[in-house]
Amino acid sequence: YTCVWLAVTERNITAPLSWLPSQANAASGMAVHDDCKLKFLELKAKRTFRFIVYKIEEQQKQVVVEKLGEPGQSHDDFAASLPADECRYAVFDFDFVTAESCQKSKIFFVAWSPDTARVRSKMIYASSKDRFKRELDGIQVELQATDPTEMDLDVFKSRAN
Repeated sequence: YTCVWLAVTERNITAPLSWLPSQANAASGMAVHDDCKLKFLELKAKRTFRFIVYKIEEQQKQVVVEKLGEPGQSHDDFAASLPADECRYAVFDFDFVTAESCQKSKIFFVAWSPDTARVRSKMIYASSKDRFKRELDGIQVELQATDPTEMDLDVFKSRAN
């Protein structure tokens, strides 16, 4: 890999080596379905969605898109889309107004791991999180939440500024 990396850096390409054959996460063995990245790019570039909820399909050993939130949906809709006793990853496009009255938005990555989730599930999500998050280029803020109060609207507001 050293030779490959040197050849790539000499061409001034700074992208990670995601084009190498294995897309699986070394820690957990989870692959990332192409749809995960494609839908994220739509959220980021075209604002086609307000949020995306991702689920790990343990049988297929991959992360997949579970739910897409329409652009008009709210933070409450987003919070309601996360299961009470199962882990998920999610991305939320948060709109806010700055102290200077400027309209802005930030893309939040939420690692949802409720206390009531299965221990095995929490371990799989925790070991796959960093690799999966790297696939979503453009995340601006990360939240880890174990209960709904850790990702309520006030938390998003305080972390956005």
